[in-house]
Amino acid sequence: MASETPVSRAARRFLRGTWRLTAALLAMWAAVTFGVAFFARDLTFELFGWPFSFWVGSQGALIVYVLIVVVYAWAMNRREAEAAELPPDLSAQPERTERAGRISGF
Repeated sequence: MASETPVSRAARRFLRGTWRLTAALLAMWAAVTFGVAFFARDLTFELFGWPFSFWVGSQGALIVYVLIVVVYAWAMNRREAEAAELPPDLSAQPERTERAGRISGF
């Protein structure tokens, strides 16, 4: 195996962080989606004349979903800006072979 360069380590760290962020936000989405539905019967007090479970299910979950999208966009913009400052990783790109002639297979 070829020796690992600092740039390839940075790329691997970027991808690992992206997967962690995605997994954490997906877990939050699942908790809100299934948690509210599961515990809705236990939320029996009223808020502005409506059951609290109605407010959480109809409004609270949507607010959390929008916040998940905003957090993901903000975090990924920051991460991508930091990654853009790194030099390009030439070892991660496949070798390109020049082909002469017509492209076949279409």
